[in-house]
Amino acid sequence: MPMSLRDVLMSPLWCAALFTSAKSFRDNRVLGSPRLNAWGLHSQRLRLAHGLAEQRRARLAFLVQPEDRAAFARDGFVIRHDALPADQFAALRDSLLAYRAPAREMLQGDTVTRRIALDTELLDAQPALKGFLRSPLWHGLSRYVGSFDQEPVAYIQTILSHVVAAPPDPQTHLHADTFHPTVKAWYFLTDVAADAGPFCYVPGSHRLTPERLAWEQAKSLVAAQDADILTGRGSFRIRRDELAGLNLPEPKLFAVPANTLVVADTFGFHARGPSLQPSTRIEIWGYGRRNPFLPWAGADLLSLPGLAERRVGWYWQALDWRERRLGQRSPWRDVGPVTPGEAAKLTRV
Repeated sequence: MPMSLRDVLMSPLWCAALFTSAKSFRDNRVLGSPRLNAWGLHSQRLRLAHGLAEQRRARLAFLVQPEDRAAFARDGFVIRHDALPADQFAALRDSLLAYRAPAREMLQGDTVTRRIALDTELLDAQPALKGFLRSPLWHGLSRYVGSFDQEPVAYIQTILSHVVAAPPDPQTHLHADTFHPTVKAWYFLTDVAADAGPFCYVPGSHRLTPERLAWEQAKSLVAAQDADILTGRGSFRIRRDELAGLNLPEPKLFAVPANTLVVADTFGFHARGPSLQPSTRIEIWGYGRRNPFLPWAGADLLSLPGLAERRVGWYWQALDWRERRLGQRSPWRDVGPVTPGEAAKLTRV
């Protein structure tokens, strides 16, 4: 396809984005170029990003126990049952489930995701939660797995399935979030049944093996034209029948009791498991993602106290401004103050 004037003007920005976390093959014609990717552009970004992540993790290894490092190296995730003593967890859960705060909701397929920001006001009102987020368990695992000394962006998150009559939730398709190591954490406040939308993960799929690299290389040649929008934007989907060709096992379903913490590298293939009936899953959910080509692990200004708690508010304000000024509709709709377990407010896009 010949280059337009816009393509010419955008080319310097597209090239500069090669050294950032940019991942969309559709929106960046350099990243999405079949010719450049045939020459190894995507593969080289993968190798460099994963090599730097390993170096940063080595410097953060003191934050976690040796058995957790071994579990992560093997599986790509760490799971910890009974993360808090039973009485402390019960008090924290009851307090959070009764807490009413401003929330946003997003509808994807038949499922609503609700998020309540862990901002200054909420954390001041919930000192036990603030203490948990500062504990060695959450603090250390989120940093080691994510390979950055960075405060995760965190929410009280509620997953409400089968809210509307619509196609299935797209998050039930196995996928990698992006091309480089990145962290997500789930601290479940409610029991999660095997048939009620559990988190699932393909053990060992976080490793950049020769088989995975070849698969990524092949995907990069066609991603810009892929019919799946999310694949085209750099979050590659994979079919279950492809896993064996990458020497990977079947996905593990995390049907777990409340008070379980799971921290995972979401370069590994993962998904939200299917829910066979309407269900509600409530958790403390966090994620961390930085420029994967930084050689240093720390020096993240947005992780400083006083700034970290405001990031979600700033993000939502930016989405609202973009909608008002540019007409680009935000997927995160303001539904006002709610408690985490209330019925979904958003029932149409």
